[in-house]
Amino acid sequence: MMKKIVLDIQSDIHAHTMERMLMQKLDDCQVVISESPDATAEWCKTHRPDVLLMEVKAYSPWMFKERMAIRDKVKRNTENCRVILFVDDDTDEDLTEKVRQAKREGLIDAFLFGSVSENYFASVIVSVYIRQPNKHQNLQNNYEGGIIV
Repeated sequence: MMKKIVLDIQSDIHAHTMERMLMQKLDDCQVVISESPDATAEWCKTHRPDVLLMEVKAYSPWMFKERMAIRDKVKRNTENCRVILFVDDDTDEDLTEKVRQAKREGLIDAFLFGSVSENYFASVIVSVYIRQPNKHQNLQNNYEGGIIV
């Protein structure tokens, strides 16, 4: 079954690079690039993705609070959509800690740093969309190479 992934990344060049990489690494996926953060929730409502990957920055409209608001809208319409936040390694520590805390609280399914390899990046995407929802799952955090899974 074809899996759908929506990308909401600041740089169009970076988004298209990620799209090409995912299409090469994953046989059964369709990648949709959101036109802007304002359109992401609507894209997700239309395309009903398995995964939403959003970049988080220290400035608007990619700020953590704004990303979590988009996440809330998406979850209302597509509750099984997995949310992954993408954080630049050079970002400030407060932002990185907010993203880690969101993972610990179960608000997001995973996060990735910009420095991970393409294989690892694709593996994380696959791992979140093949996982079945389990509301009673113990939210134990395992740290592995820049991601909490």
